[in-house]
Formats: sequence, C-alpha cells, structure tokens
Amino acid sequence: MLEPRAQHLLKTLVERYIAEGEPVGSRTLSKYAGLDLSPASIRNVMADLEEMGFITSPHTSAGRVPTTRGYRLFVDSLLTIKPLESVDLHQLEGHLVPDHPQRLITAASQLLAELTRFAGVVVVPKRRNPVFRHIEFLPLSDKRVLLIIVTPDGDVQNRILITERSYSQSELTTASNFLNTHYAGVRFEDVRSTVHAELQQLRSDVMHLMSTALEVSNRALAENNDAYVITGERNLLASNDLSSNMARLRELFDLFESKTALLQLLDSGAVAHGVQLFIGGESGIAPLDECSVVTAPYEANGQVVGTLGVIGPTRMAYERVIPIVDITARLLSGALTHGS
Repeated sequence: MLEPRAQHLLKTLVERYIAEGEPVGSRTLSKYAGLDLSPASIRNVMADLEEMGFITSPHTSAGRVPTTRGYRLFVDSLLTIKPLESVDLHQLEGHLVPDHPQRLITAASQLLAELTRFAGVVVVPKRRNPVFRHIEFLPLSDKRVLLIIVTPDGDVQNRILITERSYSQSELTTASNFLNTHYAGVRFEDVRSTVHAELQQLRSDVMHLMSTALEVSNRALAENNDAYVITGERNLLASNDLSSNMARLRELFDLFESKTALLQLLDSGAVAHGVQLFIGGESGIAPLDECSVVTAPYEANGQVVGTLGVIGPTRMAYERVIPIVDITARLLSGALTHGS
C-alpha cells in the first residue's frame, strides 16, 4: 500500500485529470491537495508514483496522467461514490417499470447512454428451454413457405422454409393446427421424444414440413440474434480522449458490430456480485485499451439473466457512472420480475 500522502496526491491527481482532461502538474496538486508540502516534496512523491507505474508523463507536458494501474487503485481504494442526483433517479424509475422484456432492455440501454453520455449496453437474456405459443405457415411461392413463430412473451420470429414440394393453403393450415394443438407451450426437448410417433398419425406428405418447422423453430428461439442492445455509440465521437485516434475509434465501432468479443467480456460480468470494472487493457480487447467498461448483472425472479453496462473513455467520472450502472441493474431486475 502507498503511504497516506502518496494516496492523497494520487487521488487528487486522478480527480483533477478526470475533471479537466489535462496533465496535472505539481502546482495544481499543491493547490487542490490541501497538504502542507513543498513543490519539491510533491515532485518527489510524483516521481515515486511514476516509478511504481501509477502515473505517467506525456511527452508534450511536464504534468502527469494516471495509468490503468493508477485508475485501478483509485477506483478500488480511493474513490468516493456520489449519490445519484434525484433527477437522474426519477428518470430511471419513471422509465424502468414492468413492461415487455424487450422494451425494458432497450429502455435501460437508452437510459444508460443518456445519463452518462457514453455508450449504454444491455445483454439480451438467452432463452432457456424455448417453447412457442403459436406457429403459422404462409405460402410465399413455389417451394418456399414463411414460418411465423410467436413466443409466450409475444416475440415474433420469421423464418423461410425451402420445401421439397409446393404445399396448398389447406395443407399448411392442417400442419399449423396440429402443431399448435399438440406442442404449444411444450419444451422442444420434450417435443423431440414424441414428435415422430405423433406425426405418424398424419399423412406422410406433411410430416417432413412439420419436422423441419420444429427444428427451425427450436434454433430460431434458442439462438441470440440480438446478443445485446447498444445505444449511444455516437456519444463516443464527442469524447476528445477517443476521437483524437480515429483508427482506434473505427476498431471500437467494428467491435460493437461483430459482438462476439464484447459479449464474452460482458458475460463474464454476469458471475460478479455487483458492479465490475474493466479499465483499459484489463479487458484484453485491443480496441478497448483506451476505454473503461462498467458492468453489473441483472436478474429476473431471483436468477441472473444478463449484464448491463457503460462503455466510455478511461477518463470518466467513475463516482457518477458506477451508481448509475448499479441502480439501473437493480431497477431493471425489479421491473422484469414484476412484469413476468
């Protein structure tokens, strides 16, 4: 651990850098730290902090800026969390009320972006043991059928089936009626164990259609096409810390688009208790080297079903962002639980 005066000076340096965005010199530290230290003593402490890797000196300035290690010590040991302002809390409470799950997730992402002015992201819960409420077939053209799948919570998935032959509207209606009567609300795992025996009751010319429909429906409901909802990416363009490196910013937007690597990082936050931070290179994802990701898990009926968070520059007001992420996760959990 650092000695108390070194901790205090590091805390002051990080706070001033976050507030002003400029390297912090010994004169500024002397003004804001409130310690009875000479400029020479402050410079000596700064030299020690730099040697230990907590701060660094940009080539163009005599001042210092925090490193990832300095931010980590600041967040873990020196940060003073601020209570969320009542206007922000009311905005969260007013929008995160029991509603359709997808609308709640989208609202949470938008609120995180609006309140922090960074990018807000919410991982969409994965469907476990998917079932359908209703299935319908519509003829499109020769050997092409539109499969419409409605889930119990009202989500609609559409898939196009390429069939071995053309089907009449009467045949398609018969197939959908059979599936809705026998399998609506039944887990696909259970469907597989009985489907072949029950389909023998029908004419063989629609058996293949329904078997294909059940397989496609299972994949459609189990897969996660929209792995997460992200809002406010354009806010990052307004960050001088990020927009000064357009090549890295393009890599960051490519990361948002590809989803896989970021989703793995966000999923790791689902096993954490409370808020978790990945600062700079801690994420292990190169486009995030100049960013921090603040995450928290959210629940439905007592079970963790996803993660939400904020992505912004490492120079962010952690004392404000952390409670926003924490409270948003709690309110989303409550809304999903009471809305189910």
